[in-house]
Amino acid sequence: EQPYELSLDTRTSLLDALRDHAGLTGTKKGCDHGQCGACTVLVDGKRVLSCLSFAVMNEGKDITTVEGLASSDGKLHPMQQAFIDHDAFQCGYCTPGQILSAIGCVNEGHTESENDIREYMSGNICRCAAYPNIVAAILQARDETKGA
Repeated sequence: EQPYELSLDTRTSLLDALRDHAGLTGTKKGCDHGQCGACTVLVDGKRVLSCLSFAVMNEGKDITTVEGLASSDGKLHPMQQAFIDHDAFQCGYCTPGQILSAIGCVNEGHTESENDIREYMSGNICRCAAYPNIVAAILQARDETKGA
């Protein structure tokens, strides 16, 4: 966890604040219109499309990007490991947004069935069509983190 103090124009998106001002480039700019999910981050544990959110709206909130998931000793977050285990990415461009949305999916309890997962994750586009692997990764991470 690292606090940031940035001086920004009030029109700066959270995405641009993260990438251009905080140097956190894991969050990707895909469509810049909230249609692809590549820019997904967690704000206070809930998924947010950072291209549609002004940075100033998130002042004082806990923002999690893909860079903040691994533990300080380098151990990957269970969702990151599950994505590796299930080859749930190909080109990798959508992966940070997919992983953050997947964590939100598990945290918010949308994992009762594969259809529930697909519905929740439908806002995250994967041009490589790794969707079955992404669903399998989410199920694995869900099972590994139950009660955690």
